[in-house]
Amino acid sequence: MLDAGRYKANFTRGGLMVPESRVVADLLLQGVDAAGWKQAIEVDNLLAKRSPTTASTKATLIRARLQTMTEGLWPLVRDGSKPVATHAVFAATVKYSPLFGDFLDLVVRDLYRRFEPTLKPQHWDRYLEDCRSRDPEIPDWTPATQEKLRTRAFGMMTEAGFLSDSRNRKLLPVQVAPEVVHYLKKAGEHHVLRCMELAR
Repeated sequence: MLDAGRYKANFTRGGLMVPESRVVADLLLQGVDAAGWKQAIEVDNLLAKRSPTTASTKATLIRARLQTMTEGLWPLVRDGSKPVATHAVFAATVKYSPLFGDFLDLVVRDLYRRFEPTLKPQHWDRYLEDCRSRDPEIPDWTPATQEKLRTRAFGMMTEAGFLSDSRNRKLLPVQVAPEVVHYLKKAGEHHVLRCMELAR
């Protein structure tokens, strides 16, 4: 059994948000203080959101994701090509959200192994049911929250190239960006890398 409280619905408020993550990575690399953060996010609206509250919510989520990794990952997010930045953010998201990472490792990996062509909604739904046996402290999420989690999970997989699109959801082979693989190995993030190298 896993540590109680492992699974949280902490990715309902946004997908990978790569463009916004580039901005936040830059702020982290600059080492801005609380006042500088507030100025950049809420006043200057660097994330280009409709309200300061929305901007702050998104930025706080992105910062929490990126700070699960050492600062060696942040330049890949800020300066990397779109594939590199996307896979770097995906890696941070996997570490920040074990509910998502374990789905990749336990369910999606098996689909690749069995040469299943598509990812289906029921794969996620059954996974959530199984999570309750691994984590007795898992919240009793509403159907709407469960659907949003599934939508976000599938959307992030599509963004990172694991799925063809959000409608057909065909599983695709993914070559993780070499720069991200190098970082994860050097940082000892072997579980995160395992969650991304699914077709091996």
